[in-house]
Amino acid sequence: MADTLMHRIPRDELPDTLRPVWDALNGLTGEPTFVEVFAQNPAMLDFVMNQFYAGIFFGGRVEQRYKQLARLRLSTLHGCRTCNKQNVPGALAAGISQAQVDALDHYESGPFTEAERAVLAYADEVALTNLTGKLTPALYARLRQSFTDADLCELGVVMAVISGMAKLSFVLNLVEREESCPFTPATDRAAAH
Repeated sequence: MADTLMHRIPRDELPDTLRPVWDALNGLTGEPTFVEVFAQNPAMLDFVMNQFYAGIFFGGRVEQRYKQLARLRLSTLHGCRTCNKQNVPGALAAGISQAQVDALDHYESGPFTEAERAVLAYADEVALTNLTGKLTPALYARLRQSFTDADLCELGVVMAVISGMAKLSFVLNLVEREESCPFTPATDRAAAH
């Protein structure tokens, strides 16, 4: 369970409009800390849950499977256990197979289409763990086989918001981390051993 220093608003004290959001996140991950903390600023919670997720991530012009695949790739690279608990089911529901989920670390030789491989390579460039990420001419050419520049802007914004929210969630300690999380403070790693 996340051990944030920030004040949490328990479910029974949330406004009726936020209880379904709490229920959904708790049902997916068992970790509703994000909603409990962000409920203190309803405008920010609305931005994340409604404007970004409902409007752009689940809406927009790019097919859902590509956004789900990029989100899952980022959460596995970032080592967010809470995120992975919701992103794996989200990817499966969008048509990504379990074999594909299992092959993410070796996607270039895995059971992916060329468009999916290009999206995964794009996610690798956007990932917080890649400090020198860049859209190279070769990657751009791969992506343009299946996507327009407008699509690439949408995918990029989706990945940037997801990556930024992951980093903020780590800083505020709102999520559980995988053992492989590269954003675990050195003091926490030393205490675990």
